[in-house]
Amino acid sequence: MMLDWNSYRTALGSRVGEFAKLTPDTLRGLQVMEGAGAKTGKLEPKVHELIALAVAVTTRCDGCIAFHAKAAIGHGATKEEIAEALGVAVSLNAGAAVVYSARVLDVVAALPDAK
Repeated sequence: MMLDWNSYRTALGSRVGEFAKLTPDTLRGLQVMEGAGAKTGKLEPKVHELIALAVAVTTRCDGCIAFHAKAAIGHGATKEEIAEALGVAVSLNAGAAVVYSARVLDVVAALPDAK
């Protein structure tokens, strides 16, 4: 294991708690956003957490990974389901690199000195 994720999650939770005391409306706003998607009840909580993990990987958020991995397991996600969600994240990251590569070529083509 590269990092003690349980200790990291605990320490991060404590620090976020300190942040919440300094700016409670910010954390309250985040909680509202996090809960908004679940209010429709169309996706089960496990699916929400699998999506959150895929997004956490694409945004490179270690704290998000630590919290949402625990939540995904808590909602019954298997390692195989998590791996499949992460596979989607990997494919989208690679796809995004292709799309943005096309944008770079578009910009280069628009430059008057481009050859």
